[in-house]
Amino acid sequence: MTKMQQTILFDMDDTLLYCNKFFDMVIDQFADQMEAWFHGYRLSIEEIKKKQSEIDLERVLVSGFAPDHFPQSFVDTYEYYTDLTGRSKNDAEVKRLIELGASVYGHSIEPYPYMEETLRMLQEDGHTLHLYTGGDPTVQMRKVKEAELERFFGNRIYVTRHKNAEYLDGLIRANGFDRNNTWMIGNSLRTDIIPALKAGIHAIFMPAELEWAYNQVEVDVKPAGAYFTLSSLRYIPETIRDYTTAKITAGS
Repeated sequence: MTKMQQTILFDMDDTLLYCNKFFDMVIDQFADQMEAWFHGYRLSIEEIKKKQSEIDLERVLVSGFAPDHFPQSFVDTYEYYTDLTGRSKNDAEVKRLIELGASVYGHSIEPYPYMEETLRMLQEDGHTLHLYTGGDPTVQMRKVKEAELERFFGNRIYVTRHKNAEYLDGLIRANGFDRNNTWMIGNSLRTDIIPALKAGIHAIFMPAELEWAYNQVEVDVKPAGAYFTLSSLRYIPETIRDYTTAKITAGS
């Protein structure tokens, strides 16, 4: 039976490469440092993390993904609590927080299990792979290079600071993708799955092991095609193969 070639768009962070766990590690360090500095004011680590998350999320919603947002959320949280408690601000402490926040972008990449095997198998099945990721182009392309993802995606790599339904629909139109044979695969309901369903393409949701509050939203769009939730990358080739085979069989 003839295979039906598909266009497959992959998210990168926490779909192919670990991401959130590195942010969580740095946030833990930030909260510990803040708790030590503000020890006499009885601030809990939990409330410090909550305030930082609120500030970070608000900025991303307004202006998209940018590398300075995360370090600045540390500074803004620090300044919020200095104003609240009356504790003196310290330039050296602010500098320390900026450096700590920026350190999250310097970690080595760590692929998710079965990344290589999955991408290779999809290629062997004749599908065309595209990488569609949100963030700062310099930061994201460093990860692409380090993980050698161009082996699978070539020049079909798209990076945007505003990863939303409008951008995805424009990407589909600009490349002339057939929506009936196009898939979006990612861990974010907000930036991967809901935009894909709104665009009328297939979607595979890959829940992250650690999820950011930004991505925790309700799906209120009815799928026009396939919509699967999978627990591992290794299930993707078989899932797409079974779905497309069933479509061919139904149409014959």
